[in-house]
Amino acid sequence: MATQALPDTSVTPALVFETLTAYQRTAALRAAIEIDLFRAIGEGPGDAESLARRCSASPRGVRILCDYLAANGLLAKENGAYRHTPVSSLFLDPRSPASIASTVRFLSDPMLKESFNHLTETVRSGRTSLPGAGSVAAENPVWVEFAESMAPMVAPAAGPLAAIVLDGMSGPLRVLDVAAGHGLFGIEVAKQSPQSRVAALDWAPVLEVAKRNAQRAGVADRLEMLPGSAFEVDFGGPYDIVLLTNFLHHFDPPTCVGLLRKVRAAMKPGGRAAALEFVPNEDRISPPIPASFSLTMLATTVSGDAYTFSQLEAMYREAGFERIGAHPLQGVPQTVVVGHAA
Repeated sequence: MATQALPDTSVTPALVFETLTAYQRTAALRAAIEIDLFRAIGEGPGDAESLARRCSASPRGVRILCDYLAANGLLAKENGAYRHTPVSSLFLDPRSPASIASTVRFLSDPMLKESFNHLTETVRSGRTSLPGAGSVAAENPVWVEFAESMAPMVAPAAGPLAAIVLDGMSGPLRVLDVAAGHGLFGIEVAKQSPQSRVAALDWAPVLEVAKRNAQRAGVADRLEMLPGSAFEVDFGGPYDIVLLTNFLHHFDPPTCVGLLRKVRAAMKPGGRAAALEFVPNEDRISPPIPASFSLTMLATTVSGDAYTFSQLEAMYREAGFERIGAHPLQGVPQTVVVGHAA
């Protein structure tokens, strides 16, 4: 009589359970940010009672929330008192210069969350369930929220991107910042290249955010506004540098090639076009963050994707660029792809 094999006890459903309940982690973090819990803890460790007073919340609610955050690594607990971890101190306490707490407003925006509520339908149809063009619909107010709340997340990439695209270039450069959003990338180029002038292109309400950021950075006198759609506005030019940050992934390859051709036509020979993108490896399952970004594009756009470097390189070449190179950024899950106008 054959013996029955024993089950492999090293295999558990933990990953399935954690994935199915991941929405609770998002909700807990958002609640903690909204009651200003991380600021309160930054003022000094405290128990549930003292933190509840600082946050104008219930002791029961704060205790359960803090325990949940501690169990998941975002807080530490010792002798009944809660304190920061290195991560929460650096990235969630609003007094930290590196705080990204404001990004919760965009990343958990109701429109973006709604698109994932209908993901089954989206997988079946191959396009977003959001109406019209999805997240890239004309004048979509979500991009004002993006510009206002996501700057702390993208700021670490601005300096390295500017250094990459300016390498060896100087003098009175003309720069076009397509889909400028918060304007930080064009602003950083202006800061590193004091004689440059930047034309920022985006929807008019979004450009108001870029204008405020330029004023704070002291470069507003070298920033020109081009309100409207990147596919419709006359770029002018010719430009030495064109920035396409976090934009190409919203569209299919033919649309990207068409836009890149328009960019090329507005550039000086030898000029540089720099895209900032989530670029997965050719296996499309690594690294985790760039590879996972395709799902966001599936849920929120008609035909967007996270493109591999070989795909982006092919788009650039078809649009008339040469000497195309990839520059992965340190500490940021994105890559700068630079092409030279032939």
